[in-house]
Amino acid sequence: MNEDRYVAAIEISSSKIIGVVGKLRPTNQLDIIACEQDHGVEGVRYGVIQNLEDTSLRIQHLLTKLQRRASVQPRQITGVYIGLSGRSMRSLITEVSKNLPDDTEITQEIIAGLRAQALKSAIDNSLEVVDAIPRIFKVGKTETTSPKGMIGNSIRGTYDLIVCRPELKRNLVRTLHDKLGIRINGAMVTALCTGQLILRSDEKNLGCMLVDMGAETTTVTIYRGGHLRYFATLPLGGRNITRDITSLHILEDKAEDLKKTSGDAIARDSVSSLNMNGVKMTDVSNMVVARAEEIVANIIEQIAYADMKEKDIPGGIICIGGGSQLRGMLELLGEKSKLPVRRGQLPSYIRLEDNSKAPALEIIEVASVLYTGATNNNAECLIVPQRQDLPENGQPHPDDIIIEEEEKRRKRGSEKKPKKKGPSLMDKLSNKLSSFFTGSEDDDDDIIE
Repeated sequence: MNEDRYVAAIEISSSKIIGVVGKLRPTNQLDIIACEQDHGVEGVRYGVIQNLEDTSLRIQHLLTKLQRRASVQPRQITGVYIGLSGRSMRSLITEVSKNLPDDTEITQEIIAGLRAQALKSAIDNSLEVVDAIPRIFKVGKTETTSPKGMIGNSIRGTYDLIVCRPELKRNLVRTLHDKLGIRINGAMVTALCTGQLILRSDEKNLGCMLVDMGAETTTVTIYRGGHLRYFATLPLGGRNITRDITSLHILEDKAEDLKKTSGDAIARDSVSSLNMNGVKMTDVSNMVVARAEEIVANIIEQIAYADMKEKDIPGGIICIGGGSQLRGMLELLGEKSKLPVRRGQLPSYIRLEDNSKAPALEIIEVASVLYTGATNNNAECLIVPQRQDLPENGQPHPDDIIIEEEEKRRKRGSEKKPKKKGPSLMDKLSNKLSSFFTGSEDDDDDIIE
């Protein structure tokens, strides 16, 4: 790739749909040049599209706004990379093996065949395998994470199968491709994309946990030895706190505002005793603290479910997602887990040129999906519409007329019209004298300044 390539991605969650257009440089640097989002998505629950019509209309509106941005025009979005996330997503461990002739060198083709075998592993019929992540290989009797080039008469691989319910992907295809005619250039597991971009190599080698706190779900992935060791999605998120507050007879949008402005995950000694419109702030505080502690307790419990202990993840916990922005949430997670906690950030090779629609913390997931997809796939996402030839009747195409008129207007606006010069002072005096001697009376309105 010798020139910049325009790419696009969409992330659909229970709280918002966010779309971005980026420019991928030949150096693999990604510049996010346009970002739009649509909040209050009613047709998506726990990351799964429930209402195809409502969601498709929202996506179409979002794509239209992206295409109208000056940084994107005159390009049109014809394909996108899409992130996969939702309550049903988790990992299952499977082992596959292949016998080989004596003294066989392990090639990339053999490894690829082993992965294909893993993808076809028998699992629950209600689930679909979307990816297979290698954990460890065994060539003969030797364990390794890099089997290519080794010699042996057999190879065995242990894989983490990433699975989800079929409707998660199926409804994305029906919404984007079938209803909108938008090509899906790649569907990537959002949690794996973010782990690849925002986790440092030393953290993954030592052992660390990535936590994405969303509106209705919280995704937990654990890495150790440089590889994925655990993946789970919890049906808990920031919206649980908001809905708890609505039990105080507050509308959900007002409860969300109250959570963001006054909520605190940690019980403080100095809680306000104010009563706002009949709502006691102490009641709000108690609800936020109780639910935040429940979410944190479930996150920490995943370490045991992964058959690990806190000492196995000295790299600490890295948090992203809207739920993690609740005041005191990271502090609470650190106190309860006794582990270092930090907020995840995009790497330096991904730059946000357009932060007018969303700050960098809000686009981590969709930017990770975009980067992963674009650097592993050369599919076109945006095209420049070509002018069509004149129709048979010889009249110009309507699109050409519009384009030409816009160009004329821009040209007229950029050209400064010369200021029309009026008669000079000497001309006016000459005209006055001429009128005086000829007796003309039609210059009564002339004024000599």
